[in-house]
Amino acid sequence: MAQILTGNNMLFILEGLKTTLYISALSIALSLVFGTALGVMRSLTRGIPQKLAAVYIEIVRNIPNLLWIFVIFIVFRLKSIQAGVVSFTIFTSAAMGEIVRGGLNSVGKGQWEAARSQGFNFLQILLYVVLPQALRNMVPAIVSQFVTVIKDTSLLWSVVAIQELTGKVTILMGRYYQVDQVFILYAILAVIYFVVNFAISQLARMLHKRWAYYLS
Repeated sequence: MAQILTGNNMLFILEGLKTTLYISALSIALSLVFGTALGVMRSLTRGIPQKLAAVYIEIVRNIPNLLWIFVIFIVFRLKSIQAGVVSFTIFTSAAMGEIVRGGLNSVGKGQWEAARSQGFNFLQILLYVVLPQALRNMVPAIVSQFVTVIKDTSLLWSVVAIQELTGKVTILMGRYYQVDQVFILYAILAVIYFVVNFAISQLARMLHKRWAYYLS
């Protein structure tokens, strides 16, 4: 174990974790923007916008993310990290769209009517009245999606050779040949994923409780 738990190896793995978190955070941020637009189109519009959003969500969600990574990388010839961010944004936006749609539908129509009676227009009602209330209900699902993205970044190593967390550990495995050494590396990988995702989930849960308390 001492041969594996060296300072250089740990720094090597942490570099991969940094890449994983960077891709995940950027993808989630972009997905929130596009997903909100999709959710609004599906929930609050009619006709062509609603149908376009529905078609996009159904197509994207029913094609594996692995294929999206491959297509974006090969067809558009983007750099590896760019391809990863774009593909995860495309895929995760569809899920975010459904999360936002559910959040918007959880806000009663009375909120819209009350805001209209105060002279607010559609955009003002959406931004200042409805979305803040909907976001409170969406936080658990958004965090769950964030955790999913972090875990799914492991696909990037196998498709576009991005040295994220799983990629870095896989490279280290090539330097060791004993079964127990490989097992230790797998255990380290699992522990890191668990600690990061558990910490994010607990932080989000704490913020959600505080938010609910102040808004109650």
